[in-house]
Amino acid sequence: MRGRSVSPVFVGRQEELKALSETFDEALKGTVTAVLIGGEAGVGKTRLVHRFAEHCAAGGAHVLYGGCVELSTEGLAYAPFTAALRQLVRERGPGTVTGLLPDGAERDLARLLPEFGEFNGDGETDAGRARLFEQFLTLLERLAAGRPTILVIEDIHWADRSSRDLIAFLSRNLHTPQVLIVMTYRSDDLHRQHPLRPVLAELGRVNGVHRLDLPRLSRDEVAQQMTGILGEIPQYAKVQKVYESSEGIPLFVEALLDGGDDCTVPDSMQDLILSAVERLPEETQRLLRVAAAGGTRVSHALLAAVSGLSDIDLETALRPAIAGNVLQIADNRAYVFRHSLIREAVHDELLPGEHQRLHARYAEEISKDRRLVPPGRAAVELAHHWYGARNDQWALISAWEAAQKSFKAYAYTEAVPLLERVLMLWDRVPDAAELIGADHTAVLERASEAANAGGDVDAALKFVKGALCELDEAAEPARVAQLIVRRAGIKNSKGHPGVLDDLRHALRLVPENSVDWAEVVTPLSRHLMLRGAIGEASELIADGLRLVREHGERSLEADLLMNLALGHSLNGELESTIMVNEQALELGRAANAGRIITRAMGNNIDALTDTGRDDEALRMAEDGWRLAKQYGRLRGSGLFILNNRAEVLESLGRWDEAVEVVETALGHGPVLRTRYALLRVRADIALARGELELVEGILSEIGLLKQRPEEFVQDVTHNARLLIRWHLAKGEPGAALGVAERVLSRPQQWSKAMLGWRLLSLLRTVCDAAESTEPGAEGIAAVRRQAAEVAAELSAIGPVVEAYRLSYWGEFDTAAAAWERLHRPHNQAMALLQAATVVARSGDREGAAARLKTALPLAEALRATPLVEEIEALSRRVGRLSQGQEQSELLTPRELEVLRLVTQGRTNRDIAAELFISAKTVSVHVSNILAKLGVTTRGEAAAAAHRRSLLAP
Repeated sequence: MRGRSVSPVFVGRQEELKALSETFDEALKGTVTAVLIGGEAGVGKTRLVHRFAEHCAAGGAHVLYGGCVELSTEGLAYAPFTAALRQLVRERGPGTVTGLLPDGAERDLARLLPEFGEFNGDGETDAGRARLFEQFLTLLERLAAGRPTILVIEDIHWADRSSRDLIAFLSRNLHTPQVLIVMTYRSDDLHRQHPLRPVLAELGRVNGVHRLDLPRLSRDEVAQQMTGILGEIPQYAKVQKVYESSEGIPLFVEALLDGGDDCTVPDSMQDLILSAVERLPEETQRLLRVAAAGGTRVSHALLAAVSGLSDIDLETALRPAIAGNVLQIADNRAYVFRHSLIREAVHDELLPGEHQRLHARYAEEISKDRRLVPPGRAAVELAHHWYGARNDQWALISAWEAAQKSFKAYAYTEAVPLLERVLMLWDRVPDAAELIGADHTAVLERASEAANAGGDVDAALKFVKGALCELDEAAEPARVAQLIVRRAGIKNSKGHPGVLDDLRHALRLVPENSVDWAEVVTPLSRHLMLRGAIGEASELIADGLRLVREHGERSLEADLLMNLALGHSLNGELESTIMVNEQALELGRAANAGRIITRAMGNNIDALTDTGRDDEALRMAEDGWRLAKQYGRLRGSGLFILNNRAEVLESLGRWDEAVEVVETALGHGPVLRTRYALLRVRADIALARGELELVEGILSEIGLLKQRPEEFVQDVTHNARLLIRWHLAKGEPGAALGVAERVLSRPQQWSKAMLGWRLLSLLRTVCDAAESTEPGAEGIAAVRRQAAEVAAELSAIGPVVEAYRLSYWGEFDTAAAAWERLHRPHNQAMALLQAATVVARSGDREGAAARLKTALPLAEALRATPLVEEIEALSRRVGRLSQGQEQSELLTPRELEVLRLVTQGRTNRDIAAELFISAKTVSVHVSNILAKLGVTTRGEAAAAAHRRSLLAP
């Protein structure tokens, strides 16, 4: 029998752990006595407490565990304290425990454990209880005197009266430093008559007692939990299904994953979910079945209408369900099941005929009065209930109506299953096309549009292919052309070939100087721009703009303007880029077109970053992400915007934030092209931090290790840059030079100025690195020559481009100052290191040391390990050790560096070149070393160095 799937990764709860740690710090001072942790069943209280306890125990605290047991209405007397005491006796023995207490205390403790002998006969009296309470108080105080002590009591909602009284007594009277009581309880079990309620109210008034409410997990946290359980990142659709079903309760997440690929609730969990329902009166259970057919939330008026009960009878029947926390009262006189799984479990108990009749009743009542459901929800509710009632005709009609309303509300993900239902019912309903005013192909087209807008490109492609199969290219060329354009866009998102061929084919199907022609020209010109064919794209854009303006097609005009702005961006004309994107944005706002608004904002985030206006870019990214969610485009343009946000954060050195953004975006299942862009950002950070195993995995997924061909300018340059850095990180300058030669052989990818200068600055580094291993190699000169030719043609507009240009031309000090003004610490530290290397070679060791002193803390703050190591290595070479480096008392720092090179078999001339000193100075250092070590040869000096561990890292 397989056990419950549990994530090996502790997910979320960082704020709660921090709060508990702060509470413990206060307890060490004696200002906090207890903390109460409330949360629903399965929300993770036990795991949180145990993680906290493990942390405290690792710091030297003594943790005692006790739990309450559900045996009856009143649990086992003193169960949690008995368990804690038993643990203490097992650890220290009864004699040691009684030694902490006054004489005779063992007779009181014997009431709880037989190890302490016979207990007093007055244990049940008030005097006996008082003595026991005092003994426990004294025991905790004495334990805390030796080391910090934590008493964990779980599930106090099951505590018996005596345990509740002892909890209250200790919470009020325990003021000794270094002791803390941590208690958990199920907040969803506390009905109005629950005996713990008055205790919690009393404790809430006691100084030194804190409360902590544990919320459900967020969607991203559920995705992390699923990843930990499955051992791989789950698909977006599966995360969505599990999150919606579990509503963020970890126990339900585990149960759903145990249910197999379809994520059904196992029978054992089903019984647990229904246990609270089965304790209710039969009339209440019957009414809950009626309510379950209405959905997770149902209004009082609708439930009354469907059930046929008066207000008084309805309220009387529901009152036990509300008291038992199965139902909750929401705003506007509505009832909500505490958890959707409870509703589903109750709904599954309906008999077939009962199921059909109830859904029909709901559909009939909502049809008569749509005000019975929240505004805007009537169409969706009718579609659901007519389908549940097995009325195919009205189910089809209402699903089509609801889908159209979902489009207007930007609820594209809701529209797709509604349209799929229309398609499923189509053959069952005679004259379906006449009933909804659209043919079968139109439904497929609409479904492809909804799926594409919602970011589900696989479903969108399925619908497009289905629609194309039903159309005749000769009879309806414009309609076919529109579908081919959509298919091309999906292919582009998935990284599939043939996009340009599809678009050119679509263009041949439509007449020139028509709006249909402009609709094809719009994606075609954009694709050409991204491939670097700026001239052809610009001509098409000019013709397209003239045409759409004549016809007043504002949306197409906005799309073409954004393509024009892309051309400006590629040419390095950043202010023009921003201005034209703003024009498109205004057109989008006027039309309330979410697709245009979010695309324009995403494009301008990139342009603002390239101009160094990073704060503006981040604000726009926040606004764009919010609007993408509002317009139902989270998985499309929303994730594109998140990628741009991550790029800004990466450039600013806010790498941990950038990684978090990347992981969030990846968790939403982006299309392949966006996924690759996000992974490139992650790889940039991993390279800078020396996480080479992670980098290798990313490069393998992107296809760089197999040289997968790319079409777009930015993909080619980004990939080349990553591959070059990868080879340099592995100490393979020759391989890096080979990548440089290949990328220089494709002139079209240099059309975007910022990307070009960024890559050129790296090529200089490649050549310098290759020259250090193969001085004067022919390939190096060829790369330098070709790079200079490219640089002569590239524009240099804007502060970011200028900083890269300065680095390429070797003006490293000026570049470092430019990067400092732009608040880009990694670039600044790199430039300072390069400047230090140059001046060190000229003999200015003091100047090199000063630059390295500035660079080192920048690199350390970023945790850029490879850069830190390079800075420290150069610091040693110029005779300036990094702070905290261990020095030998026998040899000076400079002598240690000389000795290190001597052990490598280097000559005096080699050492002089390495350390930027003269050969004569090296000779003096070597003589001093030999004398101090008491040896006569260089070989003996090397042996002595190893024997004495003088060069230990």
